[in-house]
Amino acid sequence: RPAPGTWGSVAALPPAALLVWQLGPWSLLAAALLVSALGILAASAYVAGTRVKDPPEVVIDEVAGQWLTLLPLCFSAVADRWYLWLAALAIFRAIDIVKPWPCDPLEGLPGGLGVMADDLMAGVYGALAMALLLWVGGWMHV
Repeated sequence: RPAPGTWGSVAALPPAALLVWQLGPWSLLAAALLVSALGILAASAYVAGTRVKDPPEVVIDEVAGQWLTLLPLCFSAVADRWYLWLAALAIFRAIDIVKPWPCDPLEGLPGGLGVMADDLMAGVYGALAMALLLWVGGWMHV
């Protein structure tokens, strides 16, 4: 498919919503950490087999990064507002595409760590941007 990273991020939204709805926002943090660890292992094996540095068909990195971006929203009182989930999607995708420092250099790390690290950093930036959006919108108090 075209834009596999975007499809991976979109696919990350329903399971995130289900986790938060059923188990609370801490479950999304736990899942993001678990997916990150498993992603490093799986991507390392895949990269070793294909010898492609950051294969586009591997999208577990987008899932982990998207889930990190969603965390401030999921811990807020407005986690049920669908348009804020779309905002989190747009924020993460924009950051993942632009790759501000140090996202781009992190991609150069070896194996699965390189596959995952740039998207995890984009997720951290996305979480900060999401927290700022929630604060500016009056939905989060610091």
